[in-house]
Amino acid sequence: MAEEKILVTSALPYANGPIHLGHLSGAYLPADIFVRYQRLKGTDIIYVCGSDEHGVPITITADNEGITPQEVIDRFHNINKDAFTKFGMSFDIYSRTSIPTHHKNAKEFFKCFYDAGLFNVKKSHQFYDEKSMRFLPDRYVEGTCPKCGYEEARSDECEKCGSLYDPSELVNPVSKISGSTPELRETSHWYFPLGKYEERLKKYIDEMNSKIGWKDNVLQYCKGWFHDGLKDRAITRDLDWGVKVPLDGIDDKVLYVWFEAVLGYISATKELSEKRGEPDLWKKYWKDKDTRYIAFIGKDNVVFHTIIFPAILMAWNDANPDDQYLYPENVPANEFLNFEGKKFSKSRGWGIDAIDFLNQFPADPLRYTLAANLPESKDTDFYWKEFQGRNNNELADILGNFVNRTFIFANKHFESKVPETGELLDIDKDMLSYIESQPKKIGELIEKYKIKDAVLEMMNLARAGNKYFNDSEPWVSIKQDKLRTATTINICLQTIYTLAEIMSPVIPESSTKIFNMLAARPVKWNDCGNANLKVGTQLNTSEILFTKIEDEAIDAQINKLGVVDGVVVEDAEDFKQIEFDDFVKIKLRVAEVLEAEKIKKSKKLLKLQVKIKGETRQVIAGIAEAYKPEDLIGKKVVMVANLKPAKLMGNESQGMILAVEGENGLSVVEVDKSIKNGTEVR
Repeated sequence: MAEEKILVTSALPYANGPIHLGHLSGAYLPADIFVRYQRLKGTDIIYVCGSDEHGVPITITADNEGITPQEVIDRFHNINKDAFTKFGMSFDIYSRTSIPTHHKNAKEFFKCFYDAGLFNVKKSHQFYDEKSMRFLPDRYVEGTCPKCGYEEARSDECEKCGSLYDPSELVNPVSKISGSTPELRETSHWYFPLGKYEERLKKYIDEMNSKIGWKDNVLQYCKGWFHDGLKDRAITRDLDWGVKVPLDGIDDKVLYVWFEAVLGYISATKELSEKRGEPDLWKKYWKDKDTRYIAFIGKDNVVFHTIIFPAILMAWNDANPDDQYLYPENVPANEFLNFEGKKFSKSRGWGIDAIDFLNQFPADPLRYTLAANLPESKDTDFYWKEFQGRNNNELADILGNFVNRTFIFANKHFESKVPETGELLDIDKDMLSYIESQPKKIGELIEKYKIKDAVLEMMNLARAGNKYFNDSEPWVSIKQDKLRTATTINICLQTIYTLAEIMSPVIPESSTKIFNMLAARPVKWNDCGNANLKVGTQLNTSEILFTKIEDEAIDAQINKLGVVDGVVVEDAEDFKQIEFDDFVKIKLRVAEVLEAEKIKKSKKLLKLQVKIKGETRQVIAGIAEAYKPEDLIGKKVVMVANLKPAKLMGNESQGMILAVEGENGLSVVEVDKSIKNGTEVR
């Protein structure tokens, strides 16, 4: 039987800004813990990642700063690589999609599909910003989703409901570059027939889920895409920064990032093979049927790794029967990590970049705090006070204290050596049994990507060690029975050895320190939990593992929140200044609600009939969670009266009702019932 191999990838971070704690919690720390654990098992495993370095946002940053795109990606590639290094990430390679190996690899895939006649050439209408003189990517056009009414939807996809639609359907589109209304212009592109692979993708996902058990959030996201049916996707775009389309006479188009970026995993593995002097090594991990491929991502990348990338690999395999790529065995996506109860927002000064955090605090307490609170099944929050508490109350007071008090006894009473054991009492046998059982239990949890539960069990062993120390009362037994004390300290040292091993995937730097203090090295994971420290081993000098973090240091960080460039901006984007002429274009009028009813299949939308002066209009309002339809009848509300009609879930809306967002949800802005319908609000 061939030896099992594992290929692990983490989503390629975009080289247009620094990574923050949410990124670490989503795609990187869980993967690193899994990989470190597998290495301790002796598994043949490689861990691949790198920077995603093409696309319009990078060119926009370059234009705004008056520098080249290469300078932008060099800056953020190095910032993020430095952050990952400080954080203790153990990539086998951290590559880049700007390297020649990647350009060659991406072009090979395109040319293979082109020669096989796979692509469709289509003319389409895409948003064009006249002011900046460029076609706009979906992330740089924002408007109202025609399906659910979400007001920050992209040009062809709604992040909130997951719907896909034609850019012409987007309601009230706005260019995020210039703030102007973009126009739709015709352009031609090659399209990948994603729908061709829909049934095969469904079968692949069902089979993997039946065999392995995928996370429910991933399966639900996939179902959302399949519900609407997979459609052709443009594989090229009008841009001069990226992987050039490898066809003669095509100079103004590049490969779309959604297509070429995922191929960066293969390119990075090829680069790793070249660096190791084994050019064909990459094939062992991408094409050997005995390899397991696991892709760690955040939930915003689910579609690319469960649908798009597998479809690309299917297309290659169809065209090359003797050259077959593997599909991901599992895609254990995490949800989002918020910051102090809110989403990370650079413009609002809400959050902290990973590199800034790691320049002020050590990595292990951050790794432990994030790992103990990973958003595995739902969004979670990072709180500064929780970080302080995890460091002080758990790492320092439980783990650190247990190690310290054990070494004090060993140094003072046993010449800094591992003492022998005498007769084992029930308390000793119970502790040894618990030490032996924990590695297997923790390993099984990590194998199932239940990192939070695994971390809890790790700290439970440290808690048990402290309890055993207290219950054994070595400060009493040393006066009456030194051998009894020796037994206690020996078992405590064996516990510390096991703790160093099982916690090393989470707090690698601290675990290395513990091993050095024990004058020992890690064993294979399946062997830890045994009495691995030999009697008589000379211990090294002990040190304090975790320094407590004072309130002042945490308060200083909290006080920085909501501050940008020294100015307090609780909602910087909300208070972005506009011209007076823009404001006066908005006509606000008093309207009376005549009728109200729920919209089928919508939890948030109500269909209202409102009266303004002599006319009645239909307005769709996202207030169903706050009001029963009958409660709105007769209310006088404020509405935007000159908004272009738009369709929301198949219903035309001829205006917008003003509402206030409070602690208990939305409340419509009401006016006194004596005010006449149609009265202007200034």
